[in-house]
Amino acid sequence: MDANRIAKPPPAAGDARPEADLVAGARAGEAAAFEAIMRRHNRLLFRTARGVVADDDEAQDVVQETYLRAFTSLDSFRGEAALGTWLARIAINVALTAQRKKGRIVRLEVRLDEKESSAEPSQENVMSFRAPDGESPDAMAERGQVRELLQAAVENLPVIYRSVFMLRAVEDMSVEETAYCLGVSSDVVKTRFLRARTMLRESLAEQVDPYLHSTFSFAGARCDAVVDHVLTTLHLRG
Repeated sequence: MDANRIAKPPPAAGDARPEADLVAGARAGEAAAFEAIMRRHNRLLFRTARGVVADDDEAQDVVQETYLRAFTSLDSFRGEAALGTWLARIAINVALTAQRKKGRIVRLEVRLDEKESSAEPSQENVMSFRAPDGESPDAMAERGQVRELLQAAVENLPVIYRSVFMLRAVEDMSVEETAYCLGVSSDVVKTRFLRARTMLRESLAEQVDPYLHSTFSFAGARCDAVVDHVLTTLHLRG
């Protein structure tokens, strides 16, 4: 993509064009298309990154790097998967690379000695996700405690389970989409998702299911910062 031929059309807020049109616009160097793609997928990529990295700042860096890699290689997007799924797979790879650079080796593939199907969570892990006694889901939601409780519990999951839980439960990805993003089999996704739910405790999962989609929010200043950073790097602003 030649940055010198990129025009600067009006802002893309609320751009409802179909995915294929946005991809075509981005390939043609249309700034509004780039921005619309980012606005549409920022939360997905942030949550995907948080399934691997340790904090929100690292996740934001991963999101920005993901867009830069994707936007400079859009010709490699063939449409075999949805754009968001394709971007999420890139984000996983970027996040894993970032972890390796920090000396944190994360392996999502199945090891020969890994016995996920028969493994059970330790009692320590189970008890750590217990909801406060006497608290109803409605009362906790009113004080914002449901989100905090769930988010803290998910944070404590090992990466191989947290990454699956974020895509399957929080982002509602299918088993097949999750497997594509993580580079594992559908059976591994199913097993790890069940184990993640067990580690979080089934009772807790049932209480907070209605609130899953409000966790790990990525909006406002962070959303704007990613858009501005990527567009500036691609010489679309400033």
